[in-house]
Amino acid sequence: MSTPSTTRIVGANVPRKEGVDKLLGRACYVDDIDRDGMWHGATVRSSIPRGLIRSIAFDRRIDWSEFAIVTAADIPGENCIQLIVADQPCLADGKVNHCEEAILLLAHPDKHKLREAVGAVQIEYEPLQPIFTIEESERQDVAVWGADNLLKSFLLEKGDVDSAWAHAARIIEGEYRTGAQEHLYIENQGVIAEYSAESGVTVWGSLQCPYYVFKALRAVFDLPEDKVRVIQTETGGAFGGKEDYPSTLACHAALLAMKSGHPVKMVYDRMEDLAATTKRHPSCVRHRTAVDRNGKLLAMEIDLAADGGAYATLSSTVLSRATLHSTGPYVCPNIRLHARSWATNYVPYGAFRGFGAPQAIFAMERHMDEIAAAIGIDPIELRRRNFLHVGDTNATEQLMREPVILDQLLDRALKESDYHARRAQFARENPASPVKRGMGIAAFYHGSGFTGSGEVYLNSLGGIDVMPDGKVRVLVSNTEFGQGTNTILTQIAAEALGIDYADVTMAAPDTGVVPNSGPTVASRTSMVIGRIIERACSQLLELLREHAGLGATYTPAEFFAACERYRALHGEVVSLCRYEAPPGIVWDDQRYHGEAYGAYAWAVYVAQVAVDTVTYSAEVEDFWAVQEVGRVLHPVLAAGQIEGGIAQGIGYALYEKVVWQDGRMANNQMTNYIMPTAEDVPPIHVSFEEIPFQFGGFGAKGLGELPHDGPAPAILNAIRDATGVAFNSIPLLPEDLYLGLAAAQPAEETAAR
Repeated sequence: MSTPSTTRIVGANVPRKEGVDKLLGRACYVDDIDRDGMWHGATVRSSIPRGLIRSIAFDRRIDWSEFAIVTAADIPGENCIQLIVADQPCLADGKVNHCEEAILLLAHPDKHKLREAVGAVQIEYEPLQPIFTIEESERQDVAVWGADNLLKSFLLEKGDVDSAWAHAARIIEGEYRTGAQEHLYIENQGVIAEYSAESGVTVWGSLQCPYYVFKALRAVFDLPEDKVRVIQTETGGAFGGKEDYPSTLACHAALLAMKSGHPVKMVYDRMEDLAATTKRHPSCVRHRTAVDRNGKLLAMEIDLAADGGAYATLSSTVLSRATLHSTGPYVCPNIRLHARSWATNYVPYGAFRGFGAPQAIFAMERHMDEIAAAIGIDPIELRRRNFLHVGDTNATEQLMREPVILDQLLDRALKESDYHARRAQFARENPASPVKRGMGIAAFYHGSGFTGSGEVYLNSLGGIDVMPDGKVRVLVSNTEFGQGTNTILTQIAAEALGIDYADVTMAAPDTGVVPNSGPTVASRTSMVIGRIIERACSQLLELLREHAGLGATYTPAEFFAACERYRALHGEVVSLCRYEAPPGIVWDDQRYHGEAYGAYAWAVYVAQVAVDTVTYSAEVEDFWAVQEVGRVLHPVLAAGQIEGGIAQGIGYALYEKVVWQDGRMANNQMTNYIMPTAEDVPPIHVSFEEIPFQFGGFGAKGLGELPHDGPAPAILNAIRDATGVAFNSIPLLPEDLYLGLAAAQPAEETAAR
């Protein structure tokens, strides 16, 4: 006999649900799909960063009667994309605010004719003055968004900052900058759309959030819910890049389908994808910190500025998470944090793994090393003296009720990396070697789930049903794009029900089939959605015991027999649950105060870096990652998430630079947008400490975003340790290393004399 309590599936390395199909090439991506009579779509985009559209002409050498042409005038509903702020037009109407802004759309049955046709559309502009920097936007000499260019601002205050400065032994200031970063998912953006007056709009796409696209289509087409359907196809990577942008692409393809009378496929090539889609928000963070003579933090004053690009998209929530992670995992009694997101005339910035936290944590963790250097204390000891513990409050005065084991994580990271011995060895070897080695550390946390009242607002609905063929289906709109959603949620359902893993499947992420369980973002799937599925399973077992004679203990065969008895008596075997907040979670949006997250994942990362002072290249030679993420549901997938996030973080720190030229991405090719290859990724040693979170799916907390937060500061702290020179901006390329080391050399020579 077996029961849910004795069936062990969670915590085991079960096969991935979609793994075999991917391995054997059976997985069907957007560009593998054809529809009868399908046409192909393309976009005519702005060639200037800001201006008025004076005229549009069509080269007479093209037979335009063969094409479907869509402009803003063809939109039957609202000409805006429904995100947090509905400020971004679906198609430009009279003016453009960034290069690559979509102006009109073309469709043709032969996709090879589209490239020539796009080039044959001639647009005359009246240019307007653009702005390209946060500083220009802050000055507000030119208004490119609203009256003041300010997309969003937050003010976070704790204690009395102004009175703290007088009691400080030292006050340390620093400025830290991060650049844009491209997602570089394996599969480019792509959708297929169909339209009919009777059935409405149906979209298949490579996307993260079906109900985001659903909402956007309803507004653009002015359709009721039953006339819009969105289906996620197999999706080859996302990292946040397919959270917001597919809403725009889906509307474009659907408008062309409406105009042409045919299904329309739109799949970007890599150059268009790089140039036109959202990126990570660049940032500038200024810290001013007061400490006592023992290195205890007395006060923090932080000014965080983010570049939001031409439209608001998701900038407000990215800024919110950046704000809430800006003070790090440290106790500080007095805090003033002013965060602002500014408009510029670049492609809008959007969601990216970490969602604002990597920018904020980079600044905080670099600043901690600068504080340590300024007061002459070891950076390890400085962190240890200021760590949060149970009973402390963070910047929003959230009481740490759940276990906080930062000291334990730090001790393990130091031991696993042999930190002190390696650092001492490098200190002996560096003076005589052109290759300087160093060790760097970063300590950080990442809030799991939507911020503050976000999860309550979402009111997510999910659950399970039991099909007549004897399979349990998980019913959620959360999507698989390589991170393991299909596997984790079916593990939870199988163990909660006490049945075989093979007997649980995922319903297609189709808005016509699954309820709105919220987006696949914010490190919420395992914790929030997993908990909903776990509760739905318990609810179903109660129903079967009450109405279908299921015993206290049972075999899988007896479970399914009870399901059939229930079906005969009551019809559909289904159990749905809504999100329930953990007790004590109270958030004040106006004061920006209270329990910002139901749970936090915690980590300490250590990087070993080599800096070649002849070639001015930096290489990460070894990396250690120790984290507490609640219960680890699938060890292989969890370790893979950590390894992938660290590799992406290495690119963020040392390789990936978006080069802008007059508002346009100049290096929109993978030959000149450089990302780390397998040769550039070091051995990554992953360790977990497990403290199950009682309100997460089988004890899980968030995991997917955490590993992108810590690599960049750990790497630049290691470079400072190796060279003695502080670098406070990423990406740190060889030319930046050269300039920084060259600037520091005269001072070093003077000191030596």
